[in-house]
Amino acid sequence: MDIVSTEQAPRAIGPYSQGIVAGNYVFTAGQVGLDPATTELVAGGIVEQTERVLKNLAAVLESAGSGLQQVVKTTVFLSDMGDFAKMNEVYQRHFGAHKPARSTVAVKQLPKSALVEIEAVALKR
Repeated sequence: MDIVSTEQAPRAIGPYSQGIVAGNYVFTAGQVGLDPATTELVAGGIVEQTERVLKNLAAVLESAGSGLQQVVKTTVFLSDMGDFAKMNEVYQRHFGAHKPARSTVAVKQLPKSALVEIEAVALKR
């Protein structure tokens, strides 16, 4: 296994890695809408946080030799299912015609009171 680390995504805020490469797969940690430079949540709501989450996720995947188009499964965690439609619009823009398997789960609270967190499993290129 190889640890994935990039400055283009927020550093881990606990005892975990941004991602792990195991064989031909990349497993990412959940990404929230933190700005990598400040480690603070981006301003705005679910749209802005989802944009940042997917940029962070893409950065981790790229540093592991993968990308959003190689994602086979995501898990989306929402603090409010009322945000599902707006999150889904941003998600669709980033993935385009590629449609990985996905689960979406409502949770009571996310780290730093984020509105959305997304983790992924992807193939290496």
